[in-house]
Amino acid sequence: MSIDLLFKIAAIGILVAVLYQVLVRAGREDQAMMTTLAGLVIVLTMVIKEISTLFNTVRTLFNL
Repeated sequence: MSIDLLFKIAAIGILVAVLYQVLVRAGREDQAMMTTLAGLVIVLTMVIKEISTLFNTVRTLFNL
C-alpha cells in the first residue's frame, strides 16, 4: 500500500466536507447527505480493493 491512497482519501474527505457545507448553507440538506454518502461509497470501494489485494497476498504467501 502506498501513501497515495491516504492522500486520495484525504482529498475526497476535504472535497466532500466543503461540498456538504456549501449545500447545507444553500438549504439543500438532502443533496448534502447524498454527497456525503457518495463520498463514503467511493472511499469504501478504494479500501475494499486494497483489502482484496491483502487477502490475495496472504493466500499466496501461505499457499492456500
